Amino acid sequence: MIEKLKKRIQQLISAYETERAEHQRLQIALDQANIQNEAYRQQITELERTIDNLKLADAFKAGNADNAEAKKKIDRLIKEIDKCITLMEG
Repeated sequence: MIEKLKKRIQQLISAYETERAEHQRLQIALDQANIQNEAYRQQITELERTIDNLKLADAFKAGNADNAEAKKKIDRLIKEIDKCITLMEG
C-alpha cells in the first residue's frame, strides 16, 4: 500500500512538473505576443501619422477648394500638440 502511495505521489509530482513547464512555456509565448502586439500598435500609429501627413500634403496640392480642409487639419494638429505640451508640463 505504501509503495502504491509512493507511486501515486511520484505521478502527481511528474504531472505537476509537466504542467509547470507548460505554464512557463505559455507565459513566455504570451510575453512575446504582447511585445509583438505593442510593436504592431506602434507601427499602426506611425502609419496613421504618415497617412495624415500625406492627406495634409495632398490637401495643399489640391488647390483652394481643399485649403479649408487643410486648415482644419492644421488646427487639429496644433490642438493635439498643445495638449501634449500641457501634459508634459503638468
